[in-house]
Amino acid sequence: MDSSSGAGPSDPSGGEGPSSATVGGGRSEEGASTAAAQPPPPSRYESQKRRDWNTFLQYLKNHKPPLTLAHCSGAHVIEFLKYLDQFGKTKVHVTGCPYFGHPNPPAACACPLKQAWGSLDALIGRLRAAYEENGGRPESNPFGARAVRIYLREVKEGQAKARGVPYEKKKRKRPTTAATVVLEATTTATQVAAGGGGSGGGGGGEGSSDVVPPTTETV
Repeated sequence: MDSSSGAGPSDPSGGEGPSSATVGGGRSEEGASTAAAQPPPPSRYESQKRRDWNTFLQYLKNHKPPLTLAHCSGAHVIEFLKYLDQFGKTKVHVTGCPYFGHPNPPAACACPLKQAWGSLDALIGRLRAAYEENGGRPESNPFGARAVRIYLREVKEGQAKARGVPYEKKKRKRPTTAATVVLEATTTATQVAAGGGGSGGGGGGEGSSDVVPPTTETV
């Protein structure tokens, strides 16, 4: 009686323990595999590039007459950039404005707002990459056309004059003084070593025989 009554309660608890642990472990493994299967979120650059690409495709669709990507040229890209000026936030003073060339105008003026050159340049870079990622050939990429590069350069120079903010090209950093000293020291050491070898050879026959064995000994 005692043994049977003691064994009774232990069976249900013993049976439920392993099964509950197995179910819990299975759920945790399933959650881990699901989390591992999810791709990482796109970067800010990739998200912006996708939005820019969709905007350009919508522009081609609404164009009159409608344009296809295959018939898009550098001229159409320039039209698209000019179309974006209406959404710009950069004040670009006209030639007759009293604040023309003034980097910090003291008052407001009626000059138009346009897209900044830096924004257009970055936009073209993203669209150029998106074009090739979506099956376009590099040699027919309209965003890399010469006309587009010329237009961007004209916008850059025009805005620099109008806003009084020159766009300076980043210069490559020159080697540091320490690197120059090391290079000069290495060159000097090489020259000294070369000179020492010549003087040793001229001083006696033993020095030259250490470098090149005499032919008589070899025979």
